[in-house]
Amino acid sequence: MFPLIRPLACLLALAGAASACSYTSRAAEPPTEQEIESSTLYAADGTLVHTFHAEENRKVIPLEQIPSHVRSAVIAIEDERFYRHTGVDVRAVLRAARSNAAAGGIEEGGSTITQQYVKQEILEDDSQTVERKVQEASMAVQLERRYSKDRILELYLNAIYFGNGAYGIEAAAFQYFGKAATDLTLPEGALIAGLIQRPGATDPFDEPEVALERRRLVLERMHANQMIDDAERLAAEATPLALASAVVPAAERYPAAFFVEEVKQWVLDDARFGATPKERRDLLFGGGLRIQTTVDLDTQMKAEVAVNDILSNPEGPAASLVSIEASTGYVRAMVGGRDFFGASPIAKLNLATQGPRQAGSSFKPLVLAAALEQGIDPETPISAPACITITMERADPWEPCNYGGGDGGTVTIAEGTVRSYNTLYAQLMVQVGPEEAMAAATDYGIRSPLQPDLSAVLGTNEVTAMDMASAYSTFANRGVQVEPVLVTRITRADGTVLFNHEHSQAKVLDAALADTLTSILEQAIQRGTGTAAKLDRPAAGKTGTADDWVDAWFAGYTSELTTAVWVGFPSPGPDGQPIQMRPPNTPIRVTGGSYPAEIWQRFMATSLSGRPVAPFHPPTTTTTAPASLPPAIGSTEPVVPLPDVRGLAEGDAVDALALAGFRTVVAPAARSDAPAGTVVAQSPAPGRARQGSVVSIEVSA
Repeated sequence: MFPLIRPLACLLALAGAASACSYTSRAAEPPTEQEIESSTLYAADGTLVHTFHAEENRKVIPLEQIPSHVRSAVIAIEDERFYRHTGVDVRAVLRAARSNAAAGGIEEGGSTITQQYVKQEILEDDSQTVERKVQEASMAVQLERRYSKDRILELYLNAIYFGNGAYGIEAAAFQYFGKAATDLTLPEGALIAGLIQRPGATDPFDEPEVALERRRLVLERMHANQMIDDAERLAAEATPLALASAVVPAAERYPAAFFVEEVKQWVLDDARFGATPKERRDLLFGGGLRIQTTVDLDTQMKAEVAVNDILSNPEGPAASLVSIEASTGYVRAMVGGRDFFGASPIAKLNLATQGPRQAGSSFKPLVLAAALEQGIDPETPISAPACITITMERADPWEPCNYGGGDGGTVTIAEGTVRSYNTLYAQLMVQVGPEEAMAAATDYGIRSPLQPDLSAVLGTNEVTAMDMASAYSTFANRGVQVEPVLVTRITRADGTVLFNHEHSQAKVLDAALADTLTSILEQAIQRGTGTAAKLDRPAAGKTGTADDWVDAWFAGYTSELTTAVWVGFPSPGPDGQPIQMRPPNTPIRVTGGSYPAEIWQRFMATSLSGRPVAPFHPPTTTTTAPASLPPAIGSTEPVVPLPDVRGLAEGDAVDALALAGFRTVVAPAARSDAPAGTVVAQSPAPGRARQGSVVSIEVSA
């Protein structure tokens, strides 16, 4: 009983205060149309990229052009007593109080359509205090005394937010169904009405099943209120979801669309540009802003070309890419998916910033950097068996294995990085500590939440391309972390400066340690898992492949530019599980060393073409593979010569390795022009290795 009394008392007091209309002296007037001027966005060199027009934001139509069944759908789900209350619905307040008390929190609101309009369009304060709710209710009652119900409903339907940038019913009709509001059918109107309460969670493009369930609820409420009969409800519920094609005509497209959208959302979300969402929206779409950004259109074009050249199949995997100038943090290019203007339901989802995925082994350098900070020598030998069992207090045993199941013998930490041995890094993670490693990764630039689990060293946490580009930029910048920057300056139409970026940085890793890390990652490209990323200049980087080939990465840098590339299927398969990048879904088993490294190489090569070669700072210690290694603890197998079997036929290579005392794992080569059955790569590389260990060979298909 007692949990119900307090919320009931508060809400009833609110309703009473509103009815008395004694709270505020401010007139409850709809906002008047103000003189508006389009805002413009410019590339780093001053080239005009895009214009934000007010009409993109809202289209106003008279109430008579909105079908009665659309109006009824909105009233049924948002305020079924709209034509019977005076601005505040006491019954709805009581119902909300009971629902919230039973749930132990805020599960249901009691706001009427009039209150919702006041909240979005009239009040400037966006807080959720009792004082503000009383003011909202009081102004709703005032508004109902001054205007007819139909006029209020017209104002509301032309102002409320329906998601995906659509304010007002006309914009929503075109956004979701490609037609004017006057042509909306009953099931279409019901679906749009269902978006009002939670447009993001019920977005039919991203969550079609949730949107359909919400539509069913709207139709049910319409039926309960005798707005439609049984036959109409059943027919509407059975109507398939048929969203409009989101393809944008060529004449309406603009370059660097994912980058532009990221800037747009930044302005709309940042309180520096207005106290309320409406203020920020009005400023961006009608405030005549001049937005100067960091994007380089030539670099952006080369990023898109590199992605499209490697991933040419529209039914295949997609990619995200972020390229950052390490010393300034300026984001020079951003690819967030296949086609921002395409017909895909998730075309506008920015995979570079909104689509976190497992990083795989591309996360290992962040743990290595933390290890170096703790004084762990990268030349320390550690065994890298095919599989290993690690037992920790208060945790289940962890049994990681190397990719492909190969036994790496005993190698240094540096060489284990080049070869990307999981079992070696599992042991290193125990030494560093999960909490310490994740804290360091956050310092380096990862902004996605990180769980401090042992398996995090193998990239089980989900991160974005922006995260990885930022963290690797810290290594490229010799341990100095600079937050990514998209906008350098915003001015009003009269030249008044509204925003001016001020450079800030933080020293998070000693320069000498960063140089050592870079030298190890150089070897990963020169002779390790990232050979497909080789450039004609010094470059450092690391591959990453998540379990079951669902995510593949390459992140790397030169002295001038840092770039992170992710490849994968953005949406799950019909079974709801991530789609694996292996035959028959893809021509090859996609690893970080295949498509992502190839995209990275092609983009970096073209972007840096003609620019002077800038070498890395030399490390204070060498990190190349030693000629021989001391045995690991418990190891008695000798280190013996490892023959070079590249160029041999598969059978001859296996025989040669067996004769030398090695076991062999055979894998198909990612891409090769060599004759079928020819060995094109081996790991470990020729030299010396622990006798009895596994050598992985790649055979041309």
